[in-house]
Formats: sequence, structure tokens, C-alpha cells
Amino acid sequence: MKPRHLGLAALLVALFGAGFLAGKSPATSDSSYRGLDAFVEVLDKVERNYVDPVQPDQLVKGAIGGMMKRLDPFSQYLDRADYADLRTITEGQFGGLGIVISIRDNYPTVISPVEGTPAYSLGIQSGDVIVKIDGAATRGFSSEDAVRKLRGPEGTPVTITIAREGEEPRDVQITREVIRVKSVPYAFLVAPGVGYLRVSSFSETTGEEVRNAIARLDKLGAKSLVLDLRDNPGGLLNQAVDVVENFVAKGSLVVFTKGRAAGSNTKIYAETARAHDERPLVVLVNGGSASASEIVAGAIQDLDR
Repeated sequence: MKPRHLGLAALLVALFGAGFLAGKSPATSDSSYRGLDAFVEVLDKVERNYVDPVQPDQLVKGAIGGMMKRLDPFSQYLDRADYADLRTITEGQFGGLGIVISIRDNYPTVISPVEGTPAYSLGIQSGDVIVKIDGAATRGFSSEDAVRKLRGPEGTPVTITIAREGEEPRDVQITREVIRVKSVPYAFLVAPGVGYLRVSSFSETTGEEVRNAIARLDKLGAKSLVLDLRDNPGGLLNQAVDVVENFVAKGSLVVFTKGRAAGSNTKIYAETARAHDERPLVVLVNGGSASASEIVAGAIQDLDR
């Protein structure tokens, strides 16, 4: 085998070897594995015959991205750098505009702006479609592509072209700032005895922030609570469970998952022995409430709180 093909073979073994070593399940047809033979052959021909030199690992990553696009908007492949970006969002701070995006109809679309950030201050709204970034069309972008373009050093400008339903596309220049992840931006009494608690995301500190906010509202005399999850794009599942535990009895089923893979069927119960908060509770959601927000709202509704 030629050295070039040895490198290609090593790459493919690294990518697919685990699947073959695990063995085929009785329910898996041989046609699934024959498809890999076709993929390997096409990859080899592109590497040897394409007009410009190519990087096999980039081709494989592109193929994985294409596979994810055939599923749904919520299935994504994260490499080491992408995963590091995700951890930055859920754990710390980063330089950017302050928007959460997803891909809808082949364009980056705003799920929600983060309160107190440049994008929020300039009126960027849930549902806004980002059709250009610094003049470059974004059709076909992955969410990772858009994030890389939108993030940057603090103080640097970026121009995004927004398409909003019922309006002509317009350019918005935004100066990047350090975005600090804070799940509970504010909590206060909206009326005598009525506490209002805003939860804007679910990061690693959300459960603790919510508990502290409830304690502050208790001291102010809150006899009922409004939990505002509008435009909250979600985040960490364990933090969603942590929030629900404030309002339901220990042992309550909060959420369960079901899937085809072994071990994917799980049930998560409220395990923390906290005082069962039975005060009247209202949960606010809208079209921008997703993921962990839906879990919290759904659990509270299903458990008749």
C-alpha cells in the first residue's frame, strides 16, 4: 500500500474502527456497512484525483456534517474545538454579541438574545434571520460557522444583516463585548407578596442562582412566584432538574429519555430533600423557550404545580 493510502487507512480505522470492533447487532443489516465501502472508495478517489490537494480529515468532517443535516436541527457533531466553545458558553465568558442561534431553513436564526448584551440592547429579536455577516452570505452555514464569524475580541465591530418577518433586510453594526453567563439577571417583587424570577439560560450555576434568588424573595415576603422562562434557549439538563426540585416533592419524576441505543432509556427524579414549595406558581414561556426551559415548564405542568 502506498504511504498516502496508509495515512487514509489509518484515519478511517480511527473513525470507524470502534463500530466494527463492537460487532454488528442482530438488527443491523449488512447494507449499512456496505455503504461505508462506497464512502471509503469515493474518499480515496477524491484524494487521488481532485484538481487541488485535499485534506482527508476535512472531507470526513464535511461528510459527518452532511449526515447531521439529514437528521434534524438539534443533532450536531462537535469536534474538540466546538466542544470547548460549548463549555465556554455554559461555564464562563466569551467575546461576542450576546445571541443564541440555530439553523432554520439553511440560515442562522436567532433563538434569543441574551439580556444585557449588545445584541439585546440593539433590539435583536427571537426569530431574526441572519442572512449576511460582514457582507458575506450565510446560506448553508452551520451554527458553528456562524459562531466563529460572530465571536471575536472585545471592542471589535461586526455587521450582521437581519431579515425579520414583515420587514426589509437591514444592516446592524454591533460592537463585541465580553459576554458573562448569568442565569438569573434579576429577581424582585412585582406586587406585594408576588415574586418575579427571571431565568435567561441554564448554565452550571443556574440551580444555585435560582435558590439564592428564591431566598432573597422569601425575605421580601413573596407568597407566590412568577418564573419567567421566555426566550430562554435552554442548556444543561442537570440544572433544569435542579430548578424543578425547588417546586416539587422529593421522588417526583422530572424527565425521562427514550432511545434505541442500550442505556438511553433513563428516568430522572427529584432527589434533593428540599422543602416542598407549595406556594402559587406561574411559569412564563414563549416561542423562544427551548430545551431545558421546556423540561422545566413541562415538569411543573405535568406534576400539577
